[in-house]
Amino acid sequence: METITWHDFEKVELRVGTILEASDFPEARKPAFKVKVDFGPHGIKWSSAQITKHYTKEQLIGRQIVGVVNFPKKQIATFMSEFLVTGFADENGDIVLTAIEHPVPNGSKLI
Repeated sequence: METITWHDFEKVELRVGTILEASDFPEARKPAFKVKVDFGPHGIKWSSAQITKHYTKEQLIGRQIVGVVNFPKKQIATFMSEFLVTGFADENGDIVLTAIEHPVPNGSKLI
């Protein structure tokens, strides 16, 4: 594992946002949802998330998540992803979302 400096870490914009919409993404190679997230002053952004094993679309609406909002956009099949959804792989390799224990304002930065 490479060591980074505090300055390097500060460059990563890990921000909280609330999921407004979740829809199927049948064109993706691996099962995924498209999610629309409100990052407050950083805008509303879309991403693809391979989180179909642990979550339904209905469970995602209103949930706060953590996203990396300063990566360049990435083409995924027919869709342009605008941020990276963060999470951890469980024992089967399925993604569990990074959790927010108490609500915080959309756009808050991880510190």
